[in-house]
Amino acid sequence: MGRKQLEALQKILEQQLALDRNVIGGTWEIRYDKERNAFAFDKCEFGGYCEERPSVIALDGEVLDPGGPIIEPGT
Repeated sequence: MGRKQLEALQKILEQQLALDRNVIGGTWEIRYDKERNAFAFDKCEFGGYCEERPSVIALDGEVLDPGGPIIEPGT
């Protein structure tokens, strides 16, 4: 990542943490996807245990995918 991406990450973190209900809570790992020009906030624990798909947020702060349960309740 370059300076532009790191500055965008800082803004995204600040914006999300200011919200009562943010989409980055529970994140274990943050990955930058160069092709999508977005960050994935992965909620899988080390060792592969995972209950939620990652939240994906573009560099401009747009939430592309809020993430959520892999298996919907009641299925």
